[in-house]
Amino acid sequence: MIKKRKKKSYTSVYALGQYISMSAHKARRVIDQIRGRSYEEALMILELMPYRGCYPIFKLVYSAAANASHNKGFKETNLVISKAEVNQGNTVKKLKPRARGRSYPIKRSTCHITIVLEDISFYQQYEEYLMYLKKTGCSNENRNLTCYDRYSSGGLWDKK
Repeated sequence: MIKKRKKKSYTSVYALGQYISMSAHKARRVIDQIRGRSYEEALMILELMPYRGCYPIFKLVYSAAANASHNKGFKETNLVISKAEVNQGNTVKKLKPRARGRSYPIKRSTCHITIVLEDISFYQQYEEYLMYLKKTGCSNENRNLTCYDRYSSGGLWDKK
């Protein structure tokens, strides 16, 4: 099997929970509510939702934020849940003894949950830098950076 190498992302941190004893369908119901939200907002949602699957997901989100602050030095106020996915894990099969020597199968499903947090302060600084370039007329003498407005000055796609 060929594995693709992921590009190193300097703005994202993840936490992975494996073999959590819950069906993947029930975990996805909770994960869909917090995907794309900020870290603090996701914690509030997970605390107030009445589902059993909220607690392990709450622990994973909290763990991913701890990884971000300890390993990369990110602030928790700038973190956003950029990717949250649930994959199906192994199914534990047991036999429960029943009457008259029969047995009854019990299937306990598990799932693997991945939470990826991303620091948005990098993108905000990047947008501020772009705004600075626009204010100065898109030219920076120190870097020899010149921007041309190709949409209104007879550029590539100007067909009026």
